[in-house]
Amino acid sequence: MTDPSAIHLSVVIPAFNEEQRLPGSLKDSLQYLGSQRYPSEILVVDDGSSDGTADAVRKFSEGAVPVRLCTHADHANHGKGAAVRLGMLAARGTYRLFMDADNSTTLDQIAGFWPRSEEGFDIVIGSRRAPGARIVVHQALHKEIAGRLGNWIIRLLAVPGVTDTQAGFKLLTGQCVERIFPQLTVARWGFDIEILAVARHLGYRISEVPITWANSPASKVGAGSYLEVIGEIWRVRRNIKAGLYR
Repeated sequence: MTDPSAIHLSVVIPAFNEEQRLPGSLKDSLQYLGSQRYPSEILVVDDGSSDGTADAVRKFSEGAVPVRLCTHADHANHGKGAAVRLGMLAARGTYRLFMDADNSTTLDQIAGFWPRSEEGFDIVIGSRRAPGARIVVHQALHKEIAGRLGNWIIRLLAVPGVTDTQAGFKLLTGQCVERIFPQLTVARWGFDIEILAVARHLGYRISEVPITWANSPASKVGAGSYLEVIGEIWRVRRNIKAGLYR
């Protein structure tokens, strides 16, 4: 039995109706973690799925690396941000990473994050726009255009200097998670921005690392999601001005 206090890395995967893509992602991630010398765990947060997502997770529960299934108390769909928040606060690792169920950025890329953590950065995020990043499968053109426009607005209004706030591959210290995540208010696509904006507001250090990213054809992020994100930016700005983030 793994001593919870010894867990170095917790990997949180939010999942909504992911019974098809999740098993492959879990297999790859567990294979990588099994080859590492540090203790780890995986937490999959079932965000109110109506398919066999939960059963798919349970099939991996007997391996050397613990795999835990988390659900909302009401078993309803609350949004990706709410699912990530639930998983990150339930995690026990000294470091906690959240990644996408579609494996668009594979877990082995975390190897490039550790040097930044050792330099003292509290949050290390994957970037598809930092020098050295590779996109092996692109989004549809209209999504890329919407994404670039949205990213420009995000940098202007919320987190200046961060080239890519929306890639779903972010590593935080457990201490950082315990302070920031209980205060988060955004439940859907803009939650990444709120995490980074609150971290900046509280004085945490953020670093970007280039990643290799492959868009999944079954991605649930539509071009309209970027418009939703822009509305959530204003909420975060209002919260900061109102002193809601302690």
